[in-house]
Amino acid sequence: MKRINAGKLRAIGYDARERILRVEFDDGSAIDYAGVGSEVWRRFSTSGAAWSFYRDNIEEEFAGKRGRAAVANQRAALDALFKNPGDDS
Repeated sequence: MKRINAGKLRAIGYDARERILRVEFDDGSAIDYAGVGSEVWRRFSTSGAAWSFYRDNIEEEFAGKRGRAAVANQRAALDALFKNPGDDS
């Protein structure tokens, strides 16, 4: 996932093999878009106006499946950061 700060977008990611684009929003929601080509991903991920690109080229053009942004990785990172030295549990 690539962290961004554009409009309501907070992170974007792409699975080239499955052709799925994942868009995560600042409210913790996420949408997976199926059938997204690598050229659309390249243009989106390098856009200087990612929010506008998303609204104009992705939101209305591709079928999306709503979900939640992953927070487990953030929790694990915090747990590791604040783990007591010598605590192997």
